[in-house]
Amino acid sequence: FLLNFQIFRKKAVELGEKLLPAFNTPTGIPWALLNIKSGIGRNWPWASGGSSILAEFGTLHLEFVHLSHLSGNPVFAEKVMNIRKVLNRLDKPEGLYPNYLNPSSGQWGQHHVSIGGLGDSFYEYLLKAWLMSDKTDEEGKKMYYDAVQAIETHLIRKSSGGLTYIAEWKGGLLEHKMGHLTCFAGGMFALGADGAPNDKTGHHIELGAEIARTCHESYDRTTMKLGPEAFRFDGGVEAIATRQNEKYYILRPEVIETYMYMWRLTHDPKYRQWGWEAVEALEKHCRVDGGYSGIRDVYNNQESHDDVQQSFFLSETLKYLYLLFSEDDLLPFEHWVFNTEAHPLPVLHKDDRNKEENQK
Repeated sequence: FLLNFQIFRKKAVELGEKLLPAFNTPTGIPWALLNIKSGIGRNWPWASGGSSILAEFGTLHLEFVHLSHLSGNPVFAEKVMNIRKVLNRLDKPEGLYPNYLNPSSGQWGQHHVSIGGLGDSFYEYLLKAWLMSDKTDEEGKKMYYDAVQAIETHLIRKSSGGLTYIAEWKGGLLEHKMGHLTCFAGGMFALGADGAPNDKTGHHIELGAEIARTCHESYDRTTMKLGPEAFRFDGGVEAIATRQNEKYYILRPEVIETYMYMWRLTHDPKYRQWGWEAVEALEKHCRVDGGYSGIRDVYNNQESHDDVQQSFFLSETLKYLYLLFSEDDLLPFEHWVFNTEAHPLPVLHKDDRNKEENQK
């Protein structure tokens, strides 16, 4: 086992070193794509005027800090700390973080803000950086709670039917749509409740519970009891997909992730009940001879499989279900932080760090 650990540690550090040229931009905001042989980076051609994407460059922190911890080389942590520095210096529209940032000019691209795709895990990593640091990373903590405050003010709304949802923001205009990806935020709010400023712990738990309920409704209002890729709150519709290209389910984990966090933090039995409903729906509609498949339209009576078992189904969906029905002492939150793909990273406890410093 120890030999395996050393092999993988060496490989992880080698890979980290190969990725470092991605940060060779005028701002230090990394490119999305890197030719590892030439060290030349570029961005996705569709991303707002050559921009890097918030959820990509903002979702390196846990892994790179862990790499510095494993290797003893501070360069990895320095690269991701610099990303924060750049973001802190920038003016943010209404305190919100747009999804696009140009790595050459250091200016925002178009002012689109999403807690779903393109934005999601940036916010998750601000909170988890603070948790992984054994609550010593005060900068990460402040950035997280400031961001949540802006999200509450500008993006979180309540439907006429009483469902709390997180809208998308396009240059100041709200689109009353919530993606399945955004449903992770219920668990995030609950996980961050304990450190919330101004006695807001209960409020953050409540916010998590409200998002969990809305996302459960998005499942419950389909024929197959599995949630669509995106659902809307407009034109008299609530928590329902109205466009054909949003009615699919590709075995995504975010709703179950939120159930798991809500269960661990409240022990309200409804979260296990909701998780079991998802298990039954997965078994009934997604199970195929070779494994599990996504569904093209969750509102249909007839399954139309997309014939793909996504990798996150194993690493996240099934893992979060397993944890939802396990005891709390399996990967306890005080010792482990899950990265955005549900891989556990150890909390770097202050005492352990001091021990390491003394041993050097």
